[in-house]
Amino acid sequence: MDFFAYDEAWVGRDALLAQLSEQLQQSCRLLVLLGITGIGKTALGERIAICLYPQWTGPEWQNLLRENLDNDRQPNDFISVASRWWEQWGSPIEGPKDGQVLVDRTANYLLNRPLLLMIDSLEMMLQGNEDDGWSDFRDPLWADFFEALLAAPVCQSRIILTSQDFPGQLPARYSNFWTCEFLGGLNESEQLALFAKAHLNLTRDCQSYLKRIGTAYEGHPLALRVIAGEISNAPFSGNVRAYWHKYGQDIEEVETAIAQAKMGQTASAEDRWQLHECTRLLRMKVRDRLEQTFLRLKREAPAAYLLLCEASVYRCPVAESFWLSHLEDWDYLESDRQLALDVLRDRYLVEEVTEGDRLLLRQHNLIRSVALSHLQALDLEDGELPSGFSH
Repeated sequence: MDFFAYDEAWVGRDALLAQLSEQLQQSCRLLVLLGITGIGKTALGERIAICLYPQWTGPEWQNLLRENLDNDRQPNDFISVASRWWEQWGSPIEGPKDGQVLVDRTANYLLNRPLLLMIDSLEMMLQGNEDDGWSDFRDPLWADFFEALLAAPVCQSRIILTSQDFPGQLPARYSNFWTCEFLGGLNESEQLALFAKAHLNLTRDCQSYLKRIGTAYEGHPLALRVIAGEISNAPFSGNVRAYWHKYGQDIEEVETAIAQAKMGQTASAEDRWQLHECTRLLRMKVRDRLEQTFLRLKREAPAAYLLLCEASVYRCPVAESFWLSHLEDWDYLESDRQLALDVLRDRYLVEEVTEGDRLLLRQHNLIRSVALSHLQALDLEDGELPSGFSH
């Protein structure tokens, strides 16, 4: 079986893998894996699929059905996608297609057969809900389809979705049958295991450099795999010290800003972080994916995009009121300011942390790195909103 993301370089998440696999083997019908781009959602979903082999996949993986919505050359409305599935099942839909009839027919097929349906990049079929902030399905037939799978007395199939955005229309009344899991980065031991899989030298001084890299990137799997590959290959050929000599200053800039924040310098619009683009491969494999996330946010939720960029001045977790004050400066109504923040929450572009008895907001280091570059590019001269913004 060929996988898109899972391979022999997989490390970590053992406890989570066991937990989620167990849930799907019990009463959970639908699992949503959430998190920022490159955090490992697809790889984890594929690893879970191996745990569900062969009961839900078939001994020849013939019962695994995959849909990658990141392919924008194919329409992702329900009728188009379901029609492709029926062709794969050997029963193509002929003639005019009634959407609700197709929903019922497709749901019944999955309800009565042990299949594993995996849909990647679900965010591509979602759109922002201006009243509630979260993301709804562009095509309401998708909401009907998932509800049909959850509402039935019995469902023999299992569904794994990956998404950067929370799908707000999954019905809460059937929460016994579906669950969401937000993925963070790899912990320190998992980061070192990733570097070991790349056959890097893990002597004490090399470990020190690699730990600092892992901390700066907050264990982001895609970024760390790119970096591990760069160190392994020419011109560095496994020389961790040489890589640090070339690019270590970008890590040190992050460390310095965080240290200054702890000393009271909590905000700076002058930070020039390059975590997402300090090497050619990072620009190709990490920056471009993050840029797609930012551009989608700018297009669908301009106020949330502005808030994300403006709040990138904060080097450390701060109170929610600090974030919201930036939109207050632009005369957004309180309800609109809160809605913009809710959009960022539902797209996992803001993280909530507790310090003592306070709930604070922060940006992942990679998100802040990109947001700072966008902030510096915004044309905010003469008190005018950038092109494309309205309120």
